Amino acid sequence: MPEMGRYCKAYLASSVRAYPGWTEKLHNLRQPEADASRGEKPEKRTVLKDDDIVYLHENYLVTDDCYKDEYVIFDDVTDDWRQFCVERLGFTVPDDVLEMSAGYTGEEPKATPAASGS
Repeated sequence: MPEMGRYCKAYLASSVRAYPGWTEKLHNLRQPEADASRGEKPEKRTVLKDDDIVYLHENYLVTDDCYKDEYVIFDDVTDDWRQFCVERLGFTVPDDVLEMSAGYTGEEPKATPAASGS
């Protein structure tokens, strides 16, 4: 099951490509779904276009979808990459997200038993 991270921000592919060390794992591109009502099989994506939307996550991975563990197209996370993200892209995880997720484990909270009323 895909894992949703605490935070991600959408960017145009052209923005992240401005990083000098940028490389792409094109084999991980998200593929379009077939339209069963038309019986058409969509063309396989093999290229990331400059105006495609990509997602930069709190762990500095870039994906082709909002889930942090699927369709990873960039994972060469270095200090230079982090600096580029902060300085050139203005990427930071908002304080309120950090505060809300201080105890974040990636799991859904467990339901607590309802108090019994007398």
